[in-house]
Formats: sequence, C-alpha cells, structure tokens
Amino acid sequence: MKIIKTHIKGLLVVKNKNFYDNRGCFRELLIEKEIKKKFTFNVFSSSKKNVIRGLHFQNKKPQGKFVSVIKGKIIDVAVDIRKNSKTYGKHFKIILSDKNGTSLFIPEGFAHGFAGIDKENLVVYSLTNYRYQKGERGIMWNDKDLKINWGIKKPIISLKDKRNIAFEDFNNG
Repeated sequence: MKIIKTHIKGLLVVKNKNFYDNRGCFRELLIEKEIKKKFTFNVFSSSKKNVIRGLHFQNKKPQGKFVSVIKGKIIDVAVDIRKNSKTYGKHFKIILSDKNGTSLFIPEGFAHGFAGIDKENLVVYSLTNYRYQKGERGIMWNDKDLKINWGIKKPIISLKDKRNIAFEDFNNG
C-alpha cells in the first residue's frame, strides 16, 4: 500500500496492488492504521455508465470516506467545503478502477461525487460515521462555480441530486 498526499490537506490517494493468479484477483482495500482513522460503516453502490452521483455531504455528523472500485471505472470527485481551509471550494478529481487498484480517502468536510465510466461500476465506501439521513445535503454536480469537467455528455442524474443546491447558496448558508 502506497499513500500519496494531494494538494488538498487530508485528502489521500491510496495505491494498492492487485495480485492475479489462475483463480482471479486479490487486493487489500483498507488498512485502518495506515489511514489513521476508524471506519464504522460500510456501504456499496452499483452504477451504470454515465450515472453521476453527488455531490453529497453531511452537514451534521460528517463522514470521512474511503472509496474503492471493485468492478469498473469511475471519475471520483471531492470538493473541499471546509470554510476555514486554504483550498475551500477547490476540487480533486481522479480515476478509480478495479484495474488500477487506486482508492481515495476523503476526510470529513468534503462534498463527494462520482461518475460511472464503464458499463457496470461497483463501488465500496468505508465511512467514519454512520449515515444520518437528516444531515444529508448536496451541491449541484454541474455547479458553475466549481467547474468540474465530468467528461459525460448525457449524464443520468437522480431526482434527489437534481434538487441539490448551488455552491453559492452553500457558501452563503
């Protein structure tokens, strides 16, 4: 496992190695002592090609996220929404896939989203806090101020995510 710091404080890229043999593949996803966080909750999502999920965050009981792809390929995006941060409003974008064995640790205080690139994309999240539905919020995936290039011409967006707020509204809230 190789941990790489990004230009945004606390945001870490984790490179793991896939081990292949005649049976298939093996990869260690998460070693808590390496990330120095306790993960209490694990979830899974399946997304088709061109699905964009996000940008999600929790304003109460925030969650750190360790994101890994077990099948497929995604564009993963984290937006720093920590108001006192030097990189507030900046985003980090990376390709995560089953082939590259790369994961992303997103600390508390970030909005998160991803876009499915392959036909089928299976994503596992390890979270530092349980889901708190009353604290769930979202920022528009295509917000004009964030300028995230998702590279998808006809995105598939949930009704819930279509109702997310503009970053400017979050900023003024």
